Formats: sequence, C-alpha cells, structure tokens
Amino acid sequence: MLVLSRKLKQAIQIADDIEIKILAIEGDQVKIGIDAPKHIEIHRKEVFLAIQEENSAAAQTISVDALKGFLQGK
Repeated sequence: MLVLSRKLKQAIQIADDIEIKILAIEGDQVKIGIDAPKHIEIHRKEVFLAIQEENSAAAQTISVDALKGFLQGK
C-alpha cells in the first residue's frame, strides 16, 4: 500500500486519466473529488462490497435442477 500525505487542494494522479483531489478538510472528515473516465466505476467500499454480495447471491439462486428444467423446456 502506498501512503501519501496531501494538503487541501492538492491531488494524486493515477495513470493518465484518474485524479484524486482533496476538496475540503472538516474536523475528522476529508472530502475528496475523483476525476475519472465514465467507464470506470467508483463506489464507496461498503457499497462495492454490498454489490459483490448481491451479485454472488443472485448467481446462487438458480439451482442446477431449475437450470436443467429450463433447458429441457426449450
């Protein structure tokens, strides 16, 4: 893990097309802005993990027997 210190209005550049900028520091909260191409998904980690859990649960809801029945019905 790379650890960097940044001050207000300073930024971090990732590759050619992602910039992370410190917008505000208020008490124990830091507000950041992320400038990235639209095709790159950006989520808070807790949201990302919830999406992963939902996707995993959805993938497991179809049983093998149900899938076989669906295929035989064609």
